[in-house]
Amino acid sequence: MATKRPTFAKRQREQAAKAKAAAKRDRRLARAEENGDSDGLAHAQPQVEMAEVLARVDALQERLERGAISFEEFDEQKAALLRMLPIE
Repeated sequence: MATKRPTFAKRQREQAAKAKAAAKRDRRLARAEENGDSDGLAHAQPQVEMAEVLARVDALQERLERGAISFEEFDEQKAALLRMLPIE
């Protein structure tokens, strides 16, 4: 049985969505640089691989289950990790 491949239209939509996201990210960076706004660059944190972030979240979950950290600490640290994910 042959593997199913995405249709041409679906690939075009995905590429258009990625291009739109990249343009939006560029506009946001340009606007932040123009205004000298360091808060606008919060999304420009160092980006890491998704697998690494997910491994860190798993380790954080294990610490929560062991009772080493509170739920509030877990929630804050998880949110910080998820902000590190690359935007595509």
